[in-house]
Amino acid sequence: MSNNDRGSAGNKTRKKSKALSYIVRFIAAVLGLAVGFFLYWVYLFGETFVDVPVMNQEDYSTIAIEDSGSTTGGDVSSSWFDGGHTRLYYDPSHPILEVKQKDPDIENILVFGIDARDSSDYTCRSDAMMVVSINRRDKCVKIISLMRDTGVYLGDTEETLGSRLNKLNSAYHYGGVGMMINTINVTFGLDIQRFVMFDFGSASSIIDLCGGVELDIKPEELSYANRYLDQMYLLDGNDSPHLERGGVQTLDGHQAVAWSRIRYLDSDFVRASRQRRVATALMAKVKDMSYARKLQLLNDSAGVFETNMRSVDIMRVALNCFDCMDNLEEHRIPDDGLYTVQNDPWMMKIDFAAQKKSLNEYIWGE
Repeated sequence: MSNNDRGSAGNKTRKKSKALSYIVRFIAAVLGLAVGFFLYWVYLFGETFVDVPVMNQEDYSTIAIEDSGSTTGGDVSSSWFDGGHTRLYYDPSHPILEVKQKDPDIENILVFGIDARDSSDYTCRSDAMMVVSINRRDKCVKIISLMRDTGVYLGDTEETLGSRLNKLNSAYHYGGVGMMINTINVTFGLDIQRFVMFDFGSASSIIDLCGGVELDIKPEELSYANRYLDQMYLLDGNDSPHLERGGVQTLDGHQAVAWSRIRYLDSDFVRASRQRRVATALMAKVKDMSYARKLQLLNDSAGVFETNMRSVDIMRVALNCFDCMDNLEEHRIPDDGLYTVQNDPWMMKIDFAAQKKSLNEYIWGE
């Protein structure tokens, strides 16, 4: 072999070796990015905010309401002034009972607020209660208000329902999140297993993290909203200004929560409608965010609210919800014509069989 041939062969060998080196480094870089992304994903989405078990009904035996007591743990010593928030009230005597999901394409999640006046006031009554029904098959989201003054029989199963009507919002006070969800499932034939809970402060914080919400405020609502805003100032010392004009405007967290609490101007039905409008405005705001911004929002909101969903569950639910947001519906329970009013104490007495049938048809089309 001539010197030129040997030189040419050497150059080819060196080029192949160099190309192979580039390939190896490229593969290593890709693997490094993949491992890094995986570790970040585990870090970001592996957390469970509140460990609330869901128990098989065959393994569960209930006790009387008057014999149950709170065993809620957690630090509730920090006041709202110090940035604390109210812990979930979970009573292990009343776990969330397992209910099979009726349709794999329809998921029902309970979103509720509590009427706490301090971070340590965790055995209070629930306030706003909404079922967010995400229907991937029909590409729609249904937000269903459950009126807090609806008369129901409290209990975890059909066999343990009480014999005296109580307002629905008292279920949380008597048996925590478990009794509330179980009562709703039994009464209305639902399959709720997951929940999200807010107090006044955490609801305000979530709205602020999203940059506020745009709402259409009526002039006659201003004084009532500002009155509730003053009440919230006494609780947490916020610096949100009074609302000064009607019309479409962006409200910060405290202003939006104060507005949604208005009741005595009109009725609790209108109040529930305001709560749904805040929820839908917030969902629309998040829907328009970039994927990276949504991830950042999830990271920033960790620990602000109470839920039994892991971060990865929240992201899955959120993405499903955003995918269906172009078809958004609102509803409330009880339906018109399916309840009568009892004045002392004031509550709505519903036609249980008719209401269950109507709600099931609305959610599942049964």
